[in-house]
Amino acid sequence: MKLAESVTFGGSGLDRAAELRGQPHSQGGWAIALWRGKPLVHADLGALVRLPLDHVIFDDAGGGPVLLGRDAQGLIFAHELSLWAPQGLDEAALAQFSDPSEQAHPAVPGAVFAELRRVMVGLSPRDAELAATARALFAWHAIHGYCARCGAPSDVAMDGWQRSCGACGGHHFPRTDPVVIMLIKSGNSVLLGRSPGWPERMYSLLAGFVEPGETIEAAVRRETFEEAGIRVGAVRYLSCQPWPFPASLMIGCAGEAMSAQITIDPAEIEAAMWVTREEMLDAFAGQNPDIAPAREGAIAHFLLRNWLAGTLD
Repeated sequence: MKLAESVTFGGSGLDRAAELRGQPHSQGGWAIALWRGKPLVHADLGALVRLPLDHVIFDDAGGGPVLLGRDAQGLIFAHELSLWAPQGLDEAALAQFSDPSEQAHPAVPGAVFAELRRVMVGLSPRDAELAATARALFAWHAIHGYCARCGAPSDVAMDGWQRSCGACGGHHFPRTDPVVIMLIKSGNSVLLGRSPGWPERMYSLLAGFVEPGETIEAAVRRETFEEAGIRVGAVRYLSCQPWPFPASLMIGCAGEAMSAQITIDPAEIEAAMWVTREEMLDAFAGQNPDIAPAREGAIAHFLLRNWLAGTLD
């Protein structure tokens, strides 16, 4: 797919400077800030706020920074402000499918913490990749404070890219979960489904985790049959997207349906349907009363848009 790397969070060409992880840093640089996984962006929501490494806001960081990479201005770091508690926090808003709330830190006027899924399409490819990388790393550290081998507390190492156990010597590294997301076609139609709790009318492509010992192609066929009862023949890779909610790699594939009768598994999805190209065009134009497409910025939206435009190849 020629446009594969134009998907959100992909294609920025970030130099991750992996050879410098765990080494003394003599060159200058800058840092971004996150709070509960929400990046600090300018008030217009169009760019990350870049801050000097000694900015006072980082007094609210609960630990050291993680090294994200390097650019012409030096090394790029990220801090999670785990010690900061905004006044008047609305916890209910944070729990919504699409968190609309914004939090302003007094140390950086004219900037807000905003949910990444809400702002991702307005960011540059580089800012989107930096925010996604930082969010995924901090989410991993938040649930891996103890050694998986012996249960002892582990320590952050290698500038945030490793946890080490002083008790047994074990080393643990950030993980990404592979997930297939599939554009299943039958003639002029594509297969869509929805999960419980999604916004009204929202439909997306079917998706599921790749199991141990399973190929991508086999996962596409298994998940499609499990969720919708549709048999799939030929499968091909299209594009992928890092999805840091919390730590997935969405592997976009196209598959040819070998059957048409839908039988959903209600434990997996709420509904599924075949949608024609014309119906999907209306949905993208906001003129379909029954269907709203997946959120802009998600790979499902990207693949469907390219299917409509005839640019999957």
